[in-house]
Amino acid sequence: MSYITLTEENIDSEHICCAFSDKKCTQGYQLKKAWLKQEFSNGYTFLRLDERAKVFIEYGPAEHGWVPVNAPNYLLINCFWVSGKYKGQGHGKALLQQALDDAQAHKKDGIVTVAGVKKYHFMSDTKWLLNQGFEICATTTDGFCLLVRKLNNDAMTPFFNPSAIETGCPETNGIVVYYSNRCPFAEYHVQESLTETARKRNLPLKVVRLETQEQAQSAPTPATIFSLYYNGQFVTTDISICMDSRFDTLLKKHHQ
Repeated sequence: MSYITLTEENIDSEHICCAFSDKKCTQGYQLKKAWLKQEFSNGYTFLRLDERAKVFIEYGPAEHGWVPVNAPNYLLINCFWVSGKYKGQGHGKALLQQALDDAQAHKKDGIVTVAGVKKYHFMSDTKWLLNQGFEICATTTDGFCLLVRKLNNDAMTPFFNPSAIETGCPETNGIVVYYSNRCPFAEYHVQESLTETARKRNLPLKVVRLETQEQAQSAPTPATIFSLYYNGQFVTTDISICMDSRFDTLLKKHHQ
C-alpha cells in the first residue's frame, strides 16, 4: 500500500482521514483543512495511507507547534493514528520512519510528541512509542508526558512551557474547555453537544478556542486539540464527554 502527502495543491480534493463521513462535523472538517493550509507554509507534513482510512501522521517544526512545548530544532508529531483493520500491518512503524527520515534530512536534533503517562484519548500510545526508542523527558501533574527520540545526543532536552506546568485551569467553577481546530470533531462537539449538555445540567461553561500558535504555546494544557476541566480539575481529552449520553459516566469515572 502507498502513502500520500497532502499539499496546498491537492488538499481540496483529498480527505484528511477523520470525520470525512460525519455530516455533523462538516464545518470542523473544513476548519481543519483551513488550519492545515495555514500550517503547510510552516513546514507542516500530513502523510496518510492512500485509502479511505484513518491511517496517518502529522508533524512539523516544533517551533511552530500548537502545544506548550519548547523544543528548538526538533520535529513535533501531532496526530498519529492507525485504526481498525489496518492495525498490525506495519503502518505505524512506516509512518514514524518517514518522520525520522525527514528529521534526519533536515538535520533536526530529534522528534518530540505529547501523550499521556497512561493512554489518553486522541493522543498517541506512550507504551508503543517507548518501544520505538522514545523516552519520557518531562511530565505534568495532569498526567501528560513529553516524549523524545533524539537523533543528536548532545542536543538540549525538550521541556514543557511554564503555562502547562504552573498555571493550571484558572476557573474553579463548572466546565472549562480548551480546544483548537486541529481536530475536525472538536468544533461541533464543543459548540453544539457540550453547550447543550451543560445547559441541561445547569452547569457554568467556559469555552476557550485556541486560534493562534501563540495562544496554543501558552495554554495551560498540552492537549490543545481538546481538554476538559471540571471545577478546576483536569478530566479528559476524550471529546465524547461533550455528548449528553457520555458526560455523567465519564465525569464519574474521573472522580473514582
